[in-house]
Amino acid sequence: MSNNVLLRVRGLKKWFPIRRSPIDIIKGRPQLYLKAVDGVDFDIASREIFCLAGESGCGKTTTGRLVLKLIEPTEGEIVFDGEDVTKLEGELLRNFRKKAQIIFQDPYEALNPQMNIMDIITEPLLIHGVVHSKDEKIEYAIKALEDVALKPAEDFLYRFPHELSGGQRQRVAIARAIVLKPKFIVADEPVSMLDMSIRAEILNLMLNIREKYNLAYLFITHDLAVAKHICDRIAIMYLGKIVETGKAEQVIDNPLHPYTKALISAIPVPDPRSKIGDIPIKGEVPSPVNVPSGCRFHPRCPYAFGRCREVEPKLVEAEPGHLVACHLF
Repeated sequence: MSNNVLLRVRGLKKWFPIRRSPIDIIKGRPQLYLKAVDGVDFDIASREIFCLAGESGCGKTTTGRLVLKLIEPTEGEIVFDGEDVTKLEGELLRNFRKKAQIIFQDPYEALNPQMNIMDIITEPLLIHGVVHSKDEKIEYAIKALEDVALKPAEDFLYRFPHELSGGQRQRVAIARAIVLKPKFIVADEPVSMLDMSIRAEILNLMLNIREKYNLAYLFITHDLAVAKHICDRIAIMYLGKIVETGKAEQVIDNPLHPYTKALISAIPVPDPRSKIGDIPIKGEVPSPVNVPSGCRFHPRCPYAFGRCREVEPKLVEAEPGHLVACHLF
């Protein structure tokens, strides 16, 4: 593995078994699985912001939870900083938790309403035995609050989450994630629950934190405009698979997969002459329990032909650093 690669994921799968009824068992019907993540490969370099983008239900959040071992993978390899995460247990897993953190989507649910801000931020420090006194807790909490631009920090220490705005809550969630000085953070739709007026502030804050602490992010979003603003590389997911990946400018400015083109054509632009939705896709996303044969996108693709229905395409390099899984290439 390259010295610059912090996280390497290969063949990652997560299949959730569907509960069978007594009749299914009696009649010997086969076990069905919801294939949330079904064979995903990617690398994230140190200090890189790598984006997973796609519609709701495509497997983005499940992938983020898998790489942190918040849920166990069905199959695949996750190597973080030279260690196989899937095999970590006990003290080794605790050490991994110090190096890899998460920012959840909803700041209203991510913070314990019965804890004040100082206790919320310093809870990871207590769990890992970093602080041992109240003075240390206050010192760490003030530093973390200042890092996320909640100033003066002393005014926030003894407040509770319900006393803060949505943007302030998310800043507290970010402060909690960085207080252990991790190397890697999964940011799961960190601005989707926030007002448009403060989204840019939170995104710029995350960029500043990346520079200060040399962090890498796995940034999960459904908003490609946000992805282009903050991410170095983008991977487009559809029905548990990555269908296109490359540098942010390549994927947004020159999309190759029909699904990526459809997503980008739906982004509003401030030009009344621009046509929205030029790439028509039909129908709904198929069920991840009954995945279509061949290319997973073929039932909705306006360019599908015979081979698309029979053979699943592999990611191929259409141009340097720009990969696409489509039989048109």
